[in-house]
Amino acid sequence: MAYDPSIFSYNALQKFVENQKDQLLSVIFNVFKTSNFELIMRQLDATKKLAYAFDANEKFKKNLDASNNKLKASLIEAIKNLHPDHAFSITQEKSLCCSDFLSKFLNTQGELFTTNYDLLMYWILMRNNIQGISDGFGKEIESDDIDQLINSESVDLTWGKYKEEQNIHYLHGALQFFDNGIEIIKEVYKDGSFLMDEIKKRIAYGDYPIFVTAGNGRDKLEQIRHNAYLTYCYDRLSAIEGSILTFGFGFGEYDDHIIDAINKASRPRKTGKLYSIYIGTFSERDAKHIEDIKDKFKCKVYIYDSKTANVWKPTISK
Repeated sequence: MAYDPSIFSYNALQKFVENQKDQLLSVIFNVFKTSNFELIMRQLDATKKLAYAFDANEKFKKNLDASNNKLKASLIEAIKNLHPDHAFSITQEKSLCCSDFLSKFLNTQGELFTTNYDLLMYWILMRNNIQGISDGFGKEIESDDIDQLINSESVDLTWGKYKEEQNIHYLHGALQFFDNGIEIIKEVYKDGSFLMDEIKKRIAYGDYPIFVTAGNGRDKLEQIRHNAYLTYCYDRLSAIEGSILTFGFGFGEYDDHIIDAINKASRPRKTGKLYSIYIGTFSERDAKHIEDIKDKFKCKVYIYDSKTANVWKPTISK
């Protein structure tokens, strides 16, 4: 949102979906009167539970299932089509500014956690060649396998072997991650094509990214627990120590699973615990919301103005 609200806001996603002229999706949006995908999914899930509880007819239940699946697929399709095409869609100025912001944490043995699905952070880290970073993915090559070393370009990046050194965590998945049923794979650049092109090809073949799209916090956590990569990232957040700073995360009503992880990290352990959280807000309304929910946190809560973080715009000297 801070990068470009015309691309990444719920309103932008809803507008794209509405332009698809799909009758089923049009009915959904007309009924719920909201652009919040999470709220719609939560309402559909609740309606489905009621339908099964009251033994509604099979056609109605099938329509609910179809609505939920189509909404999730359309959300991925919207992000795929609205998303910038490649890393150099981001201006050099914005890229360097964001890189400087992220480096403040990575250069001091910190870790990054994100609930975003997009490629922006990945592009910034790769484009600026930030050292000492790992998302846990790598090539499963044995050092004495000469043929594999020679043909390593064709070897998939898989998650697991390098997870102990991982300091980049995508809590809700990301567009570049796919689950083939056996391994978690990261899509990479191939034959000079852009990464987004390769992701679009996979989706066109019927593969969908690892992507948490459940409605409420409990459902999101359930989806996380059914995936080894997401579970590992969530558990790492639950064990973080020292302090954590957030940017662009609102701690809304569907984010209780994130607060639960933070509270787990706040419990004393032999190695330490999480003592404080600095939450960035963009408006007085956002700041009031955090003030209202401060009691949910078991660590000290501080609020700062997100605009002072200068994540995408350099500081203007006076």
